[in-house]
Amino acid sequence: MSNRVVLVTGSTSGIGEATALRFAQAGDTVVFNSARSVEAGERLAKATPGAHYVQADISRGDDCLRLVREVLQACGRLDVLVNNAGTTKVIPHADLGAATVDVWREIFEVNVFGTWSLCVAAMDALRETHGTIVNVSSIAGVRPTGSSIPYAASKAALNHMTPLLAKVVGPEVRVNAVAPGLVDTPWTADWDAIRDFVSAVAPLKRSGTPQDIADVIFSLASTPYVTGQVVVVDGGLSIAT
Repeated sequence: MSNRVVLVTGSTSGIGEATALRFAQAGDTVVFNSARSVEAGERLAKATPGAHYVQADISRGDDCLRLVREVLQACGRLDVLVNNAGTTKVIPHADLGAATVDVWREIFEVNVFGTWSLCVAAMDALRETHGTIVNVSSIAGVRPTGSSIPYAASKAALNHMTPLLAKVVGPEVRVNAVAPGLVDTPWTADWDAIRDFVSAVAPLKRSGTPQDIADVIFSLASTPYVTGQVVVVDGGLSIAT
């Protein structure tokens, strides 16, 4: 499983960065990506042996095609696609007026449509290598929770997309997803009340780290007899509430 080419979208911080570095530590060739954080992406690629960085916004169909093309030009193949890029808006669920259709569109353009477009753009390359896709979803797609209703609905769509895609692209390509609970990332840095709740209620008594999620993503990408699964990684919170 060494010497794979691994593309991790949204990989200049948080879960994406930890995931890219986890694959690199295993000897894989990693491609970092972001829509905007170009300086951070170039710095990570320079500091990671054999790595590359490609700027692309997955909400743009042309960028998805270009991203795959540049990965193939730089590396010659693609073995693993980790769809980590995502966006959200923090909106209380009861504030229906704030969850406008424009907000729904903005979130779905990245979390659902962008992920789908990149999967399609990468499929021929992944079929050639008998590769694998790991989608980064959220516990908000499994339970009625999350930073906003549009965000939770986008992750529920991603969760359902995962087994549907796995059914039609096997046996050449496997498709799985991880659904993290609360993870300590820049997104959640000021979510102290939620973090205290998780620490009090979850069986493992803490929120997750990006490395916790990266380990599961790496495992799913490296286990050849698992496909169509959405793996909840939340320290047991979902069995306690």
